[in-house]
Amino acid sequence: MLADSVSDKRQLLLLLAGAFLRAARRRIYLSPLYRWRFSASVTDRLLLAPQDVRTSDPTIANEIYEGRFSLAGEVALIDQGSPFGCEPPSLEWQRALLGFGWLRHLRASEAALARAQARALIDDWINSDGHWRDPSWEAEVTARRIVAWLCHSPLILEGADRPFYRRFLRSLNRQVRFLRSATMTAPDGLPRLTAVIALNYAGLCLGGLARQQRQATRWLEQELVRQILPDGGHISRDPGAIVELLLDLLPLRQTFAARQIPPPSGLLNAIDRMMPMIRFFRHGDGAFALFNGMGASPAAAAATVLAYDDSFGKPVGNATYSGYQRLVAGNTTLIMDTGQPPPVSVSGRAHAGCLAFELSSGAHRIIVNCGVPAISGDAWRQAARMTAAHSTATIDDSSSCRFVSGERMARMLGELVLGGPNHVAVNRESAAGSTRIVTRHDGYRSHFGVIHERRLELTADGGMLAGEDHFIAARKRANPAFALRFHLHPDIRVERSESGHGILLTLPNQESWRFSVEDGEPAIEESVYLPDLEGPRRTEQIAVYGRVHHQPHIAWSLTRIREAGRAAHSDTDEMPEPA
Repeated sequence: MLADSVSDKRQLLLLLAGAFLRAARRRIYLSPLYRWRFSASVTDRLLLAPQDVRTSDPTIANEIYEGRFSLAGEVALIDQGSPFGCEPPSLEWQRALLGFGWLRHLRASEAALARAQARALIDDWINSDGHWRDPSWEAEVTARRIVAWLCHSPLILEGADRPFYRRFLRSLNRQVRFLRSATMTAPDGLPRLTAVIALNYAGLCLGGLARQQRQATRWLEQELVRQILPDGGHISRDPGAIVELLLDLLPLRQTFAARQIPPPSGLLNAIDRMMPMIRFFRHGDGAFALFNGMGASPAAAAATVLAYDDSFGKPVGNATYSGYQRLVAGNTTLIMDTGQPPPVSVSGRAHAGCLAFELSSGAHRIIVNCGVPAISGDAWRQAARMTAAHSTATIDDSSSCRFVSGERMARMLGELVLGGPNHVAVNRESAAGSTRIVTRHDGYRSHFGVIHERRLELTADGGMLAGEDHFIAARKRANPAFALRFHLHPDIRVERSESGHGILLTLPNQESWRFSVEDGEPAIEESVYLPDLEGPRRTEQIAVYGRVHHQPHIAWSLTRIREAGRAAHSDTDEMPEPA
């Protein structure tokens, strides 16, 4: 919904005013009358090249030689001319091209042709950057390009002639000077922090920028304090943001050391807090839980980050500040969203998934959320943010959050979250080896007069998850419908039990679980799993329907009835009693 209350409309007006102000400042920065400030050169040398720890693939270099640019899930074939002048297949593809992160693949090929190709493409961009158009000069894109050029300067400059070396440094200097002015106009959250990180890289790697480096360090500490929560989560509540930041912050820490400059304490503290959260969000197969914008799991990136973790500490179970809970018993892992929406300014990727959970057994995921698309995501992205795409309860097919909608408004502001649960109560307790979480949210109170409460208890051996969903009606007049949804991973085989009162879930390793509902009839319905690298995959979901006043309490359970490699238990009409 766009705006359904006076407070929403007031908030929209404030957001629009801020957006217009930032846009006006950007137009000033990109105008010819202001651009002269970025042209003077203050450095004539590179001091060092930081390390790029992101995964590279030399086979992609061959595709670039052939004019095939595969970026952000889209492919463009450049037979002749410049990739910077072609019609981009998508805005995300264009941003990835202009960010130059693909230079790492050319460097991995270790071929003379790769060096020549890199110089030719950089020269091509330098000759065309006089247009000063978006998205080439968006703060985040500019930051990515600066970091990529610095990291891969050995590839770019080896064998280069003096004129190219001077053009390269002159362009780098212009971009750094522009970014210093534009950083505070960058969108809040990850884009702004990325810009500040790039300024720190530039200050450390380019000569003559000592004063600017000290200022950039102060900005870095301020943004890290503001954006990295005390438990190590990111203010956006997106698990993927932690991985992306660590891939930049870990080499930055090394770059400070290489310059024999003590890394700022805020940087070291942020890294120490973020490291355990990488393990917090991982299932047994290494995949990340699909909450708040998390898509295809960056397995290689996570492994790279964890290689820098010397503590090997277990993740916390209660990430209070980030708004998540994690239960582990035996080889069973449960991760649950128990948080409010993030601040509006960083909510462009946030989902309406309050009280949703994911469950895995060993290396196999069972209950999941739909996630976000790995490729060509525009058609699915908004639907993936709705509550119905998460393993939780919906009321009258509505979402627990309100989003900015409408193409024009979303283009100006982004698809932000205007409102959602104002209060999420969480109580966690352990007894006799089992762990119980009782939590509730008020996201449906203003429209339907309903509070959703969910109770989950995982037994000590991890063999049974007992759940209860309560719908507490604050208003007696309405009797809205509810739906409990349990989205299943595509690798799970689903069938009705012989008794007809339960649903059998078989994992790829032949381990079996039974889903049962007290006083209810679960349905098997179609669903979709979006983060697959090959595109959206069809899967199934378990759904339980009812009316709030007719059935305000639903008890259900997931019970392991056969372990991998063992004989099945008999399937009877009896349902295990919820703990």
